[in-house]
Amino acid sequence: MSFSIGELVTRISHNHDLLFRIASLTEDTAVVHGEDIRLVADASLDDLTHVQKRDLQKRKQKEKEQEEFSYRLFRQDYQLMKEKRDYQSSNGYQNTSSFFQLPAKVLHIDGDQTYLRKCIDLYKRMGLQVHGVYVSEKEMPFEIGPLIEKIQPNIIVITGHDAFSKNKGLKNDLRAYRHSKYFAETVRAARQKVPNLDQLVIFAGACQSHFESLIRAGANFASSPSRINIHALDPVYIAAKIAYTPFMEKVSVWDALRNTLTGEKGMGGVETRGLLRTGMPYIAEEESEE
Repeated sequence: MSFSIGELVTRISHNHDLLFRIASLTEDTAVVHGEDIRLVADASLDDLTHVQKRDLQKRKQKEKEQEEFSYRLFRQDYQLMKEKRDYQSSNGYQNTSSFFQLPAKVLHIDGDQTYLRKCIDLYKRMGLQVHGVYVSEKEMPFEIGPLIEKIQPNIIVITGHDAFSKNKGLKNDLRAYRHSKYFAETVRAARQKVPNLDQLVIFAGACQSHFESLIRAGANFASSPSRINIHALDPVYIAAKIAYTPFMEKVSVWDALRNTLTGEKGMGGVETRGLLRTGMPYIAEEESEE
């Protein structure tokens, strides 16, 4: 059976549980990336099989339904937060002065170009200002400093692909993880620029990442406490929750995780202040010109 780079496949040994895209090929093995989850794996070509069109359509439909469900939960949460902000900003609707908001700026660096495009589409759908950059995981520690200086973000998402391999060591051995080491180094480099956890909020990690090392390095939120796979869009929901929470309020870990597709087994973190600032009065451009 012949395969080509970019082709969608499943693994026979794992009962075709996940959809993968072939990233690279050798004579008898392939490196495959999860199509919807942030997992990278080595696979024998004998263990791979092509995905039939009908099966692909069913998988895509199921994935779309899950993503839309999470988005609806986020919208409900956002509406509640907005109503609360409107009430507080207007002193219980007694003050009729219009107000403005200073949105948080997100820097999203991703080791996968396809995931990056999906995430940017979701950021835009949520109304967030994002600067997305594709960087291979091994290069992230060297790229993060200049990016922070250039973009001056309030939130950084550091993600891509990762995987834990039992053949390489125990769960507490960072060498047993494909990219966790580079994620941790990137977080430390970012914290050298901005040490305060409330001035710069960081999410780091991907599927099966070494959660503890990422938190120790200075991440506010990270994956994966139970070493499970996380969805490609999960970091976006974390960033959005922080971005739309007023800076005078703290975000509990559970509040940050509840709209994600993976939940607390895939991600965790520490209490963090929101980043949204409200001001008044709002002056329209026409009025200011007069």
